[in-house]
Amino acid sequence: MKLLDAGRVEAVAATAGRTVPPVRWALAGLSLSMLLSSLGTSTANVGLPTLAQVFDASFQQVQWIVLAYLLAITTLIVSVGRLGDMIGRRRLLLSGISLFTGASVLCGLAPSLWLLIAARAAQGLGAATMMALAMAFVGATVPKERTGSAMGLLGTMSSVGTALGPSLGGLLIAGPGWRAIFLVNAPLGVLALLLAHRHLPPGLQGTKTGRGRFDHVGTLLLALTLGAYALAMTVGRGGFGPLNAALLAAAAVGVGLFVRTEARAASPLIRPAVFRDPLLSASLGMSALVSTVMMTTLVVGPFYLSRALGLDEAPVGLVLSAGPLVAALTGVPAGRVADRFGAQRMTFAGLAVVAAGCAALSLTSETLGVAGYLVPLVVTTAGYALFQTANNTAVMAGADADRRGVVSGVLNLSRNLGLVTGASVMGAVFALASATTDVATAQPGAVAHGMRITFAVAATLIVAAIALAVGGRALARRSPGG
Repeated sequence: MKLLDAGRVEAVAATAGRTVPPVRWALAGLSLSMLLSSLGTSTANVGLPTLAQVFDASFQQVQWIVLAYLLAITTLIVSVGRLGDMIGRRRLLLSGISLFTGASVLCGLAPSLWLLIAARAAQGLGAATMMALAMAFVGATVPKERTGSAMGLLGTMSSVGTALGPSLGGLLIAGPGWRAIFLVNAPLGVLALLLAHRHLPPGLQGTKTGRGRFDHVGTLLLALTLGAYALAMTVGRGGFGPLNAALLAAAAVGVGLFVRTEARAASPLIRPAVFRDPLLSASLGMSALVSTVMMTTLVVGPFYLSRALGLDEAPVGLVLSAGPLVAALTGVPAGRVADRFGAQRMTFAGLAVVAAGCAALSLTSETLGVAGYLVPLVVTTAGYALFQTANNTAVMAGADADRRGVVSGVLNLSRNLGLVTGASVMGAVFALASATTDVATAQPGAVAHGMRITFAVAATLIVAAIALAVGGRALARRSPGG
């Protein structure tokens, strides 16, 4: 089933006896949902030192304020996407925004650390719902020829939240206090709820495929598998010990059990046939690889700027904010370019630009100063914005209308897994290349060498992503109807 065009949206609304709302207001509600989900991570990160003091807790303990949120998103985003396909995306999105808003208030009022962590997990479930269904709603909200622009707008709002979070969080902590970094989500959540309730089109009545029984066993297996993998990549503060190995082994067993269960399920959470689509499989693989590389800039950048270039905290923050700022500024133009020249072609272009930026970072010298890092970073981020918008557009344009929720969830999952992998694996590569057990105290020359080696590895990963893109298109041409 192809994407709904503007005429069919009007027909559905007319059947329901409703006037078609302006697309811009519907997109405003979806964009605000994306902004809130990204703010949920970035504002909390900056508050960890303060929260450790407030609750008299260790770093490992307060780290769960972030991990609980990320784990909830990672483990549940595919399931909520599928559930939206079954019971109606509009109803579930409204529930997700309500949950996120209510959990934000609970976070702000939490009297203890563990109640705060529990509320953050609930907030993560709301964020997973907003992330999965906001993208899925684009097909029923905007005409097909404007899909790229709409995807670019959602990507822009996500980047704005990431860029705004640290500075907003710092201001709120310095002013009203740490509780404000969570309570600030409440009025924004209410606004998003009002916009979505008033302007989103009514959900299509599900087909038999969409209304099938919910796959509880598959959902549980996938959540446990993803949880084991995410924990394996995050526990141990960068080290890899027996616990990490056991969690990875559990994740590997979980993958096998999940595949076997889905092959036998009458109404599977994820149809195994989905991954036989070479273009979709390639797109998911590319998304994971590129997200791994982009997380590298956040892991390596602070150490290189502070240790190798000798910058203080404020200049480091300004340089690092350039990446999300560039992504925010280029998201919508990237969507227009994808609409005009084709999503698949612009996916290749975005990958090529990212590869060029990583190669430049791997060759840069400390003698070039901040500009030697900042210019390649801007190039890399601009390429990422183009890739992400074009790749998301291509994936969602090829999704059946009754499966957009789960496809959107899988696409977001691939990105989240890339971010988790980048933070751990590429962080380990950086430490190994710097030839030190503690990068925070390493010599400037060692840090600079580690940065160059790490981005050489990152460039290699992008070359692998390009190979996936080429292979996916070649296999698609050979397949029946390709």
